[in-house]
Amino acid sequence: MSKVLIIEDEEAIAELEKDYLELSGFEVEIENNGETGLNRALKEDFDMFILDLMLPGVDGFEICKRIREVKNTPVLMVSAKKDDIDKIRGLGLGADDYITKPFSPSELVARVKAHLARYERLIGSNVQENDIIEIRGIKIDKTARRVWVNDEEKPFTTKEFDLLVFLAQNPNHVFTKEELFKEIWDMESIGDIATVTVHIKKIREKIEMNTAKPQYIETIWGVGYRFKL
Repeated sequence: MSKVLIIEDEEAIAELEKDYLELSGFEVEIENNGETGLNRALKEDFDMFILDLMLPGVDGFEICKRIREVKNTPVLMVSAKKDDIDKIRGLGLGADDYITKPFSPSELVARVKAHLARYERLIGSNVQENDIIEIRGIKIDKTARRVWVNDEEKPFTTKEFDLLVFLAQNPNHVFTKEELFKEIWDMESIGDIATVTVHIKKIREKIEMNTAKPQYIETIWGVGYRFKL
């Protein structure tokens, strides 16, 4: 449920706004003083602010300015002033919208819904979850290029990490040393493929409880290696 803070000194208007928003499924809080409203806006988590311009303590322009210094939360300014200069000033300080009194409560609700939907789409498009592989106590964060074994982070070189990820992403598939060399080092296996053996040994030292009896990277004698699920 989205949470809205109304900062409005006219209690009848604030209560009317609250009633209509609550009927539309929003959780609503009211502050009638600019100073206390600003304090809550900065310290608490709200999904939207409905902000009157003329307030005791601190005016709406200052509140909007202070909010924008630390938050991108949508701000809807409400005022009896119809002058374009006030609207321009408010939008210039970072308000997302400006509505003049008197207004239809249903219009207010529609604008709140529209701005919240747009903000949620914006946030959703910017937030990307890390690509993570988790297998029996091993956690591989491909995005951050980090590895944890039983919740303990282990340091990996670039090629060690790439080799571990490739094997973990292709479990139970047996790869020859030549195939791994070509895949990870991006070269035909004309070089020293013994480097694969060395890297497998180093990876095992970091992820296996007992390197003599590996439970993750298994040697298939005469063929190569596979990652066991």
